[in-house]
Amino acid sequence: MTLTELRYIITLAHEKHFRKAAERCYVSQPTLSVAIKKLEEELDLVIFERSRTEVQVTPLGEKIIAQARKVLEEADVIKTIADEGKGQLNTPLRVGAIFTIGPYLFPHIIRHIKDSAPNMPLILEENYTSVLRQKLRHGEIDVIVISLPFNEPNTEVLDLYDEPFRILIPAKHPLAEKKSITKRQLEKEKVLLLGDGHCFRDQVLHACPSINKAFDATDIPLGTSLETLRHMVASGLGLTILPGSASDNSIYDSDTLVERPFAGKTPFRRVSLVWRKRFPRTQAIDALATSINSCAIPGASR
Repeated sequence: MTLTELRYIITLAHEKHFRKAAERCYVSQPTLSVAIKKLEEELDLVIFERSRTEVQVTPLGEKIIAQARKVLEEADVIKTIADEGKGQLNTPLRVGAIFTIGPYLFPHIIRHIKDSAPNMPLILEENYTSVLRQKLRHGEIDVIVISLPFNEPNTEVLDLYDEPFRILIPAKHPLAEKKSITKRQLEKEKVLLLGDGHCFRDQVLHACPSINKAFDATDIPLGTSLETLRHMVASGLGLTILPGSASDNSIYDSDTLVERPFAGKTPFRRVSLVWRKRFPRTQAIDALATSINSCAIPGASR
């Protein structure tokens, strides 16, 4: 039994496809298949049920793979201990963030982290919360920046800041003349939203549950990113709601787009840092948190 074989079965369990698993492990499909078969023979059990169309993990295989993840995590600890002679802040840190945070926070982090960890490069990734959760669990990412709620066992959570929601309006829209906008006023407007899978979409609908009720959902296009929503609003298609960090716009002038706050109690989201409890590079996490806390996030309160 080798660490490589354990890595193979973890990847196959995730991909459920031999070719895709082999590509992720940078080996040929026969190499992967032979290694997994060899491990099954050594353990005298079947880890995967194979068919022409799919690969399924057996109940006993699930236990084997869960333990394999722990073994690989402990092996990573050994590597980290070996790297301690170089210092925790001298090797790359893998950081993930959700799509509605990464583009607006990463530039700030890059500028500020050089003060506390100038020799620690960052490997950055943007993705959905569900994907980042899996990658964090499997050790493919060291730390993630998400918005609450977020529940994952064996993790540490550090709240960073609260971020207000803002309303983006075409400059010639009647609501652009208002100093603030009520949720009731939004009920009469077509509010553009992100597509399914984006947690910010769910947060907007939770904060404003009555928006778009008067419209046919098929008449309201979904945005693939906050910037796509911004462009559609600029074209006059409707209004949208953005988190504070995305409200700082340098593309369109005030003759095209205006932003307005919510009247009364302002909806917001809480942005947090999450990492595995057993992750040994605590100094790296501290440096990342310090850099984020040094950032000037529009409207953020800490």
